Amino acid sequence: MPIYKKDQLFYIHSKDMSIILEEREGYLFLKHVGKRINQYNHSNAVIEKDHSFSANPTQNDRTFSLDTLRQVVGVTGLGDTRQPSIQIEHSNNELLQFKYKDYEIISGIEESKKLPNPYTSDEEAETLIIYLEDEIAKVGLKLFYTVYSDSNTITTFSEVINLGDENIKLHEAMSVMLDLPKQEYKVKSFQGAYAREKTVKEIKLEQGIFQVSSNRGASGHSHTPSIILSDLETSEDYGNALSVQLMYSGNFKIKVQQSQLGEVRVLAGINSEKFVWGLESQESFNTPVAVMNFSDKGFTGLTQESQFFVQNHIIPGRFSNKIRPILINNWEATYFDFTKSKLLELAKTAKETGIELFVLDDGWFGDRRDDFRALGDWNVNEEKLNGSLKELITEVKDLGLQFGLWVEPEMISEESNLYREHPEWVIQAPGRKHTYSRSQLVLDLSNKEVVKYIKETLDYILANHDIDYIKWDMNRNITNIGNGSSFIETMQQSHKYMLNLYEITEYITNKYPTVLFESCAGGGGRNDLGMMRYFPQVWASDNTDAIDRLAIQYGSSYLYPTISMGAHVSVAPNHQVNRSTPLETRGDVAMMGNLGYELDLTSLSSKEIDSVKEQIARYKTIRHTVQLGKQYRLINPGLSSNETAVQFVKDGQVVVTYVRILSMIEQMETTIKLKGLEPDGFYQLNDNQTIYSGAELMYGGLTIDLPAGDFLSKQLIFNKIKN
Repeated sequence: MPIYKKDQLFYIHSKDMSIILEEREGYLFLKHVGKRINQYNHSNAVIEKDHSFSANPTQNDRTFSLDTLRQVVGVTGLGDTRQPSIQIEHSNNELLQFKYKDYEIISGIEESKKLPNPYTSDEEAETLIIYLEDEIAKVGLKLFYTVYSDSNTITTFSEVINLGDENIKLHEAMSVMLDLPKQEYKVKSFQGAYAREKTVKEIKLEQGIFQVSSNRGASGHSHTPSIILSDLETSEDYGNALSVQLMYSGNFKIKVQQSQLGEVRVLAGINSEKFVWGLESQESFNTPVAVMNFSDKGFTGLTQESQFFVQNHIIPGRFSNKIRPILINNWEATYFDFTKSKLLELAKTAKETGIELFVLDDGWFGDRRDDFRALGDWNVNEEKLNGSLKELITEVKDLGLQFGLWVEPEMISEESNLYREHPEWVIQAPGRKHTYSRSQLVLDLSNKEVVKYIKETLDYILANHDIDYIKWDMNRNITNIGNGSSFIETMQQSHKYMLNLYEITEYITNKYPTVLFESCAGGGGRNDLGMMRYFPQVWASDNTDAIDRLAIQYGSSYLYPTISMGAHVSVAPNHQVNRSTPLETRGDVAMMGNLGYELDLTSLSSKEIDSVKEQIARYKTIRHTVQLGKQYRLINPGLSSNETAVQFVKDGQVVVTYVRILSMIEQMETTIKLKGLEPDGFYQLNDNQTIYSGAELMYGGLTIDLPAGDFLSKQLIFNKIKN
C-alpha cells in the first residue's frame, strides 16, 4: 500500500520518497518529506515550548503554537506569522482555521480541473484526498497527494470550496506548502533574461524570504517555476535534494522563508499579484499541480528522477520516447525576405545533408513583410509563396522531407484585418492607450469568442495541410489587463487566459496527435511543465550562440529531459552575440539536445557542407542515447569555469561532449571522470578503437587533448563491447 493511515499518521509513499502527515486535535502537521520512511515514531518532533511572542490557541498551554509547528496549510491572523498558503476574504475579515474532517484513498490520479495534470495508469498511481473545513468561514479545503510506483515523485494540489451562502474572494491559494526542520539549506533557482534563460543561481538560505516569481502573464524568461532545496553539502553525486515544480505557465510565485527560529517554509502557486477569484455559494477553485521530486544521490540523482518523471508522466505519451527529427528552420537564413525558390533551394540542400524536417518560420501569411503587421491574419500569402501552401508542402515532401510551420496564435498586430474587425478582442483596459511589445498586442483568451477563433484557425491550417510539426510562438508578455466588467472579473483575467490556453492546446494536440508541437515564447519565455504537458518539445532560447548555449542547456538539464529541448547550429558570426565559433563546436553543442540547423545552408562552402553532413550522420548514430539516455554533468559552466563536459549513457553507448571556451597556455590538460558505467565492462572509443574498462574511465579518468584556440570542442563516443 503506497498510501495508508496508521493511528494518526498518513504515510504517502512513492517509490523511494515519503511524505508523512499527522492529524492531531483537528490540526494537520507535516512530519517528514524526503527519503522513504516505512515506520515513523516522531524522532524529529518539534519540541513544544513557550516561545516569546508566539501566540497560543488556548490560554492554559503556552507550549502549543501554530507559529512554531510544521503545518500543511498556512493561514493568517490566528497566530502563525509566517507566509500563508491561503487567504480568503469573507464576511468582514480574512481569518481562517481549517480543521481535519475526513480522508479518502483512490486508485489513479484525481485531476485538477481545467489545468494540466500528469498522466499514468490507475495501477501505477494512488491518490490521498484529505478534507478540511473552516466551519465559521464556511469554506472547505481538499488536499490531493498522488504517488507513482515508478518514480520518487509526489504531486499535489488543492481545491477551495465555498460552503456558505455568501460570496467569498480568494486572494491566495498555494498549490503546496512544506514546513521543514531547522538546518542549513541551499536553494537553486533558474533565472536569467531573454536569450540567457535558465541561468543556475544558488544561495545559502538565511532568515527572511527568497522568492522567484512572474507577473508577466507567462512563466517568463527571468524566473522558472521551480526550485531545488538541498542540504548545504549536497553535490552532483552526494546528498539530499528536493525539487518543487509548478505545472503552470502563467503568473506564479515560489517562496522559501526561513523564520526567526530557523524553520523553513516552502510555498508554490499562482502569484497573488493581479489575482482575485470570486467564489459564489458551492463554487470551487482548483490550484495548479505541484510536482515534488526527491533524491539522496545528489543533483545528478535528482536530475534523473525529474527527467524520468517529465518524460514518462508529463510529455504526451505518444512523443515521450519518439526520436526527434533533425530540422532546418529558415528564420536566421532568410528572416522575412524569402521566395518560394529560395525556400526550395534551402530544402534541397538540407535533404542532401541528411536533414529530415523543413520548417517554414514567420512571414508566410497575410501582409507579413515585417513584425509590424498581419498577426491574426492567418490566410496564406500565395503571392509571396508563388502558389498555395499546399503546393509548397508537396514540393518539400517530394524531396523526402517532413514539413513544419511557425504560428503565433495568441497575438495580433494593430495593422491587421483581424484588429480592424475585432479591436475588442485585444487585452486592453478601457480608456487607456495600448502598450506595445515587438509592435504587437495580445488577444484576450479569457474571451470565448477569441478561443473559438483560434481553434478554428488552427483547425483549418492543420486539417487542410500535411503538416508534421508546429512551432507555436508567443513573443510578448501581457499588459493592460482590464477587459473585465468588474474589478474581480479583471483580476481573474490572467488565470482565465491560462485556463483557455490549456483548453486550446489540449483540443488541438488531441485532434492532431501525430503533429510534433514545439513551444516557443521568444525562446524560453514559457518553458515550464504546464506547456510541456501538451507540447513535447521546447525552443529553449532564441540565443543560438554555442558558447552561451552551454549555460542555457546546463540549466535546462537540471529538471527537464533532453528530448524536450531543441538546439540549433547557426551561422558565424552569431546573429545574437556576434561571436565566431568553429562549426565543429556549434555542432557538438547542438548535439547535446535535439539537433537542428538555423542558417543558410546554400551559402556554405563545400567543405562546410561536408562538415554538416558528417555532423548529421554522426548524430543519427547517437541521438537515441542523447535523447533517451541518462545524463551526467561532468564539468559545469559558470563564472569561474572555462570548460563544460556532459555525458549521456544508454544501451552500452556513451557520448561525452567537452567544450573549452578560451585557450590557455602552460596549463595541464583536463582529465574528466566518466559516470554511470559498468566497472567491469569494456568500452571501445570510436575514434581510434582503443578499449578501456569502465573502472578506468570512471576512477582514473580520461585526458582531453585539444589544440590551441578559443571555443573548441571534442565529442567522444564509446560503445560497450562483450567482455
